[in-house]
Amino acid sequence: MGQRFIAAVSLGATLMLAAATAPGLAQSQLPRPGQLPPPGGAPQPQQQPQQRPQQAQPQQPPQQQQGANKPYKAVTVTPPKPMDDPSFEAFRKQLGAIAEKKDRAALAALVSRNFFWMGEKGDKADKKKSGIDNLAKAIGLDGKDAEGWDTLVGFAADPTAAPYPEKKDTVCAPAQPDFDDNDFGALLKATGTEDADWGYPEQAGIEMRASAQPNSAVVEKLGAHFVRVLDDEAAGNQQVPMLKVVAPSGKTGYVPADAISPLGNDELCYVKEGGAWKIAGFSGGE
Repeated sequence: MGQRFIAAVSLGATLMLAAATAPGLAQSQLPRPGQLPPPGGAPQPQQQPQQRPQQAQPQQPPQQQQGANKPYKAVTVTPPKPMDDPSFEAFRKQLGAIAEKKDRAALAALVSRNFFWMGEKGDKADKKKSGIDNLAKAIGLDGKDAEGWDTLVGFAADPTAAPYPEKKDTVCAPAQPDFDDNDFGALLKATGTEDADWGYPEQAGIEMRASAQPNSAVVEKLGAHFVRVLDDEAAGNQQVPMLKVVAPSGKTGYVPADAISPLGNDELCYVKEGGAWKIAGFSGGE
C-alpha cells in the first residue's frame, strides 16, 4: 500500500502505494456537487431547483470502473525477499521502537551526516542542515500529529532491501519485485492503464472476498501475478482495511490492504558506518 496503498496499514503511502495517481484517488479528489458554490457566490438552495440535475451528474460510473472488470493476461511477479542480515533486522527493530515513541533525539543518532534526499531533480538535502533535519523534512516528522512517524514505522517493518545504484554500499527499502518489463508493458497497453493502477500480492493464495468484510465469501484466490487495484482507499469499517481489486479472470473483490504492494514506492536508504547501520537517505517525495 515504501509507501503502501494505505498509509496507516504500512508506510503512510504511500506506498502504496505510488498510489496517489491511481484512478480511485483521482475520483475522490473531484469536488462534490454539494461543495460547489452556487452562481453569484451566496447560497440559495431554495431558489435553485434547476441545479438538481447538474448535481446528479457526478453519480455516473467512475472512470476507473468503466471496462475495468474484464479479464486480462496474468503477468507473473516475484515479491522481493527479506534481506539476509541479522544486524539489519536488529537495526530495524531499534528504528521501529524509536519511531513508535517519536523519539527525535534517539532517531538523530541513527541518521548519517551525509544524508541525501533524491527527488526528480537530484539531491534535495540541505547540506547546511543536520541529517535529522533533512530526514524530518523529507518524510514529515515536524509538527503536532506528524504523519512521518507512522511512515517511519512502516519503513522499519519492511524486511526487504536492495542495493542503491547511485550510492556505494547503500541499500534502500522496500525492494522492488522481479517481473518481465515487456510483459508488464504489454499489460498496461492492453488495459489502457498505468503502473500506479497495479499491485502485487505479498504471497500467492491471497483470498479475494465478495465484500469489504473479511468474513465474506471467497470469490477467488490470487496467484503470483499483478492485480488491478480499482480503489486505493480503504474500504469497510472493520479493523482490517480492504482494497477493491480485479483478478486476471475479470472477477472483482476485496483483499486485505496490507496483502497488496504497489510499484514505485518511496524508499528509505541505509548504509553501514563504523560497523553500525545508519539511515543514509530518502528517495522520493515531491
